[in-house]
Amino acid sequence: MIRPVFTELALFATPFVLYALFLVATRAGVLDPKSSSLSALAWLTLAALAMVVASFVVLAQFIGSAPRSTYVPAHMENGRFVPGTTQ
Repeated sequence: MIRPVFTELALFATPFVLYALFLVATRAGVLDPKSSSLSALAWLTLAALAMVVASFVVLAQFIGSAPRSTYVPAHMENGRFVPGTTQ
């Protein structure tokens, strides 16, 4: 469960990291107040939220078991451990 949380945090941070790399590459100064104007931060936040929402939609629509499938949980069979499967 912790992996999806880290994935979403990484997706949210990606636009800010890319903008910081852009500022470093153009030598504009990452800590310069002119570089981090309110409009730039607002656009970065909107881009980050759009990426997070898009990832939630992709996860909800395309990840998971097939429709009408049945999950058989992990169990012991003939003294052996059989992992859970989807049938």
